[in-house]
Formats: sequence, C-alpha cells, structure tokens
Amino acid sequence: MRLTEFWRRMDEYLGPQWSRSFAADVVLSELHGRTIDQALAQGEDAKEVWRALCRHDPRVPAHLR
Repeated sequence: MRLTEFWRRMDEYLGPQWSRSFAADVVLSELHGRTIDQALAQGEDAKEVWRALCRHDPRVPAHLR
C-alpha cells in the first residue's frame, strides 16, 4: 500500500483533521507501543500499519479494510 492510499483511508475513516492528530498522538499496542507516525517513520510498511489500526478499532468499515 502506498502512503497516499494509507492517508486516503485514514481521512475517509477519521476525517482529514482527526486522522493526522490520531496518527501523531494515539499509541497502539498493535504497533508495539508506537503511534502511527512513529511506526511509519521507523520504516513500518503502510499496509501493516493499516492492518494494525483495523485490529485496534473493529469499527473500521469493511470497504476500507
């Protein structure tokens, strides 16, 4: 998954303002205690980060999974 697709999904699910804040501030146990921004900056694959978010929040709509 390209980063552009990752952010498109984040924006569609959380909204453009909240998605950036969520990525910067919310620590996910599914990312081993890192934020989305930290995981991406450390080279984690965007698809794996997206999957981690989907495990963290089962309310992510099926069409975005």
